[in-house]
Amino acid sequence: MQLKFARQKAKRNFEDIDIYKERMRRQHDMLLGSLLEKSVYTKVYSYTHMINGFAIHLTSDEALDMLKNVEGVRAIYEDVKMKKLTTHTPDFLGLPAGVWPKLGGPTTSGAGVVIGMIDTGINPFHPSFLAQASNGAGRGTIVKSGKFKGKCVTGDRFPETACNSKIVGAQYFARAATAAGEFNASPGNHQVPVIVNHFNYGYASGMAPGAGIAVYKAMYSFGGFMSDVVAAVDQAVEDGVDILSLSVGPASVPTGPSAFLNVLEMQLLFATRAGVLVVQAAGNGGPSSTSILSFSPWITSVAASTTDRRYNNSIVLGNGQSFSGSGLSPPTLSEVHFPLAAASDVCKGNTSSALLTVESCQETEPFIRTLVQGKIVICTYTFDFESEAASIASVADTIQKVGAAGFVLTMDPDISSEKIKGATMTLSVPGLILNSMEASTALREYYNSNTLRSRSGRAISFRATAKILDGRQASYNSQDPVVASYSSRGPDVNNALLDTADVLKPNIMAPGSSIWASWSPNSEGDQYIKGQNFALLSGTSMATPHIAGIAALIKQKHPGWSPAAITSAMMTTADVTNGYSSTPLLAQQTNQLTPATPFDFGSGLVNPSRAIDPGLIFKASFKHYVLFLCSVPGVDEMSVRRAVGVGCPSKKKAWCSDLNTPSVTISNLVGSRNVIRRVTNVAGVDETYQVIVQEPLGVSVSVRPRVFNIIAKASKHITFVLNATQTTNTYSFGEIVFQGNQNHTVRVPLAVFVSSTLHS
Repeated sequence: MQLKFARQKAKRNFEDIDIYKERMRRQHDMLLGSLLEKSVYTKVYSYTHMINGFAIHLTSDEALDMLKNVEGVRAIYEDVKMKKLTTHTPDFLGLPAGVWPKLGGPTTSGAGVVIGMIDTGINPFHPSFLAQASNGAGRGTIVKSGKFKGKCVTGDRFPETACNSKIVGAQYFARAATAAGEFNASPGNHQVPVIVNHFNYGYASGMAPGAGIAVYKAMYSFGGFMSDVVAAVDQAVEDGVDILSLSVGPASVPTGPSAFLNVLEMQLLFATRAGVLVVQAAGNGGPSSTSILSFSPWITSVAASTTDRRYNNSIVLGNGQSFSGSGLSPPTLSEVHFPLAAASDVCKGNTSSALLTVESCQETEPFIRTLVQGKIVICTYTFDFESEAASIASVADTIQKVGAAGFVLTMDPDISSEKIKGATMTLSVPGLILNSMEASTALREYYNSNTLRSRSGRAISFRATAKILDGRQASYNSQDPVVASYSSRGPDVNNALLDTADVLKPNIMAPGSSIWASWSPNSEGDQYIKGQNFALLSGTSMATPHIAGIAALIKQKHPGWSPAAITSAMMTTADVTNGYSSTPLLAQQTNQLTPATPFDFGSGLVNPSRAIDPGLIFKASFKHYVLFLCSVPGVDEMSVRRAVGVGCPSKKKAWCSDLNTPSVTISNLVGSRNVIRRVTNVAGVDETYQVIVQEPLGVSVSVRPRVFNIIAKASKHITFVLNATQTTNTYSFGEIVFQGNQNHTVRVPLAVFVSSTLHS
């Protein structure tokens, strides 16, 4: 059992910080030594920067009881497991024309900003992270941050020379995983060629090519532990990063009085207080409702969308029929048709392998080499793929080893899977995944009608033929982006009982599907990507670095802005309609597309060109977040004091919805509620705004004032009055738009659950 004991540090001695931290560590050791026998615990960490506490691994329940009763111990948390929430996108988001020129060009965009990445580590020899020329002749020019003081820790495949002007820091954290017995570890730059299986897929770029990267490895092949992640956050903030990017999250909603009070959420709150913007993946539990795994309003939670880039492949049959599928593979040789053969028809009849294993093409042993060579093999997506006992990587490996011309993976009628897992992957052999039952059935009918069999049913002549086309060429068909099916959805929750919260989650959306990501050739991930420098990946973990990079551009343009201001700029300027068709954004649900809501995409798809000049922002600071915690239902003042070190003021806010966020979420509207927001003019000029309201179903919304003038740098209070007109017993959505006369449009989404009108 991994435990944390934490209380807020009362005072810092900035002149003798190292001495102060060492004194804290000794105090932790003395406390433990005075209470417990050394045989019953292992100290894992001392937390000395943002919280005063430690993590220990205990083997005795009695020891835990002793710690609970010690004076000065304010809180004890059980450690929990964490999980990983796993190119063309700069153009897709309009960066080359809309943002980079305003920051000196792509090579200097993000310069002077350091992004701390808490994830599974980095390959320092990857071309995306090469050192940059000081004269700007390289792919990116790094201007070092004056406050960053992190270090590079050497290790296996990470020599002293690995850090450079792009990778400015690198450390790893695995003590909790080691104590639990589970540890067994073995910029983006601009215009980096994406070469996989000797094919050039184009050129990749990060959102902020000039930004520095500091890496804090706290996740491994099995996942990770919260205490390791907390230690990584503590170190990153002490090092002086500007932005934290977390593509990790808890495996489920944390236990306790509130999800907002778990130790990681508190550590991220303290990071925010230190001026660090925290960007976190929303989770990959979609399209289920309330699947969000990033909870607190001080965290920028990121949803994932598709892009307009598509990789499609086709198989052309001998009768002229053609079926589209997926699989980034080379074509079959010489544009000629090859014989088709079902896997079971070119395997030994007395094989020791089960029939399903034969049909899934996972092993070479069953195949008769003289029969299979030179043929396109029809494999089947069986239940083993769903349980991950089988993989497309193994199919490709088998086909290559037995000397077949290629493969086509068809759907099994007995499996109701809506999508084949891993269908978008790079292949070194000709291959196609038919993600359609109709196409799979038609192909098998063609094959069966053109295959001669003996009386015993054995195939004796293969007359069906086909060729596989080149699937490595991307198409850009101006297709509108949609919310990806896997992207976790709101509403946000207060606790493990899934009581909904007055907080909008996710906050913002960025591209996350089929993203070319830098990859380590020595990665313990998918075996078929092993040895490659890039992998085509999907997940909110892919969307998160996009937002972190765009935040770096905003930070470079506005270095004095707080984390809340940067998040506000991205949220209020996000797109809720498609750039190509001007129609509302859609969301992938189970087997269908539906109109997207703020619980799918937050405020919408990030628009970097507008985010660097938002017009108005909504500010919030540490004291406002404490007031928010004091308003959370079921949370008492003692819980708040234990978590953050300060209690609730005598005059506290009545509702969580009173927090000054660029959204309004009310999870239980009874009658009416007044909501006040404070906006600040950051445009540099005076501006007059008109307020336009799109009311949620069952709610009337009035605004005071409806028209207002605000001078540069000034702030103004706006009051929204929401009156329930119809009991909906579900969430309905609307928006409040501030339309300025200096071409600024500020959008605030509304999400309201009407429980009662009080008129019945």
